[in-house]
Amino acid sequence: MAETSSQERDYLPGMGKHYLMPLYDVMHSVSGLARVHDQMITLAGLRDGQRVLDVGCGTGNLLRATGKRHRDVELTGVDPDLKMLARAERKIRRAGLTAQLDRGFAQELAFPDGSFDVVFSSLMLHHLETSAKDEMLAEVRRVLRPDGVLVLADAVLHDHGHGHGRRKRGASGDLHIHLRDNVGDAVAKRIAAAGFTVEPTRARKLRMFGEVGIEVARVH
Repeated sequence: MAETSSQERDYLPGMGKHYLMPLYDVMHSVSGLARVHDQMITLAGLRDGQRVLDVGCGTGNLLRATGKRHRDVELTGVDPDLKMLARAERKIRRAGLTAQLDRGFAQELAFPDGSFDVVFSSLMLHHLETSAKDEMLAEVRRVLRPDGVLVLADAVLHDHGHGHGRRKRGASGDLHIHLRDNVGDAVAKRIAAAGFTVEPTRARKLRMFGEVGIEVARVH
């Protein structure tokens, strides 16, 4: 496991607070997110020998599922949380898989241009402030090969005028979730603006946790 980012940034842990990390995999199980991951892997159309990056890999659930279905792809995960990465490393090793796991930030991917065939991102985009979302997508496009594919899943809001989402930094400096950027087809439009051709959004309901949109986007 390596640290690859050249500067520190604020980030929101997977469950919102570091002390909730033990619940991360429980929530993954009860929410039905594994089925979303299965669909993401199918949509990626992976082939032997391809290189896969999971941005915001958390405890490695998507990487592990990918490796189990495609034993001959090269797996890499990036996450700012060292405790998450340590858990991911254990889980991937127990599954008989190998993966490169690096501490880093989505807005500053420490890989050369055109390094990957597929980039995954699962329920991470909404953790970023608005400008950081665009920085992340620009980085993803940079590290993808010319025929590369981004498969991104994130929460979807339907705008009913109730003011969901955006909150500013509190006095403690915590970085809150910016869900208002995810109203309607805003995620797909943001990805397209970063230089991708985006397929129609696939929507899936999670148990107890609302709706997820799966975006498949290709470099153009």
